[in-house]
Amino acid sequence: MAVFLFSSIVKGTQSKERIIKLGQTGVVFLPMPLIRFTALAELAGALGLALPWLTDIAPVLTPIAAAALGLIMPLAAVTHIKLREPRNVLTNIVILALCVFVAWGRFSGLAQ
Repeated sequence: MAVFLFSSIVKGTQSKERIIKLGQTGVVFLPMPLIRFTALAELAGALGLALPWLTDIAPVLTPIAAAALGLIMPLAAVTHIKLREPRNVLTNIVILALCVFVAWGRFSGLAQ
């Protein structure tokens, strides 16, 4: 959750050049309106990971948020492959695995 929250704050408040300097190089190919939209989507995803489960209000949204955030990780990895950034590709794979773990675990918890 913290990764997506941090990313959303950076993408939502900084210039494209500053975002890249802060290490989020995947935005290099994106126009600024799409970067801002991505920031909103990441913020919604980060909140969706935590709040529904913690508040017990629509807890099904937590695994849905995890699955949705996981879906964008392969796309992010492709971008980092194009940029020849293997470390960032590995990070995307780890985040994908964590998203799958949360989605699977929370969906399983709902079935009980």
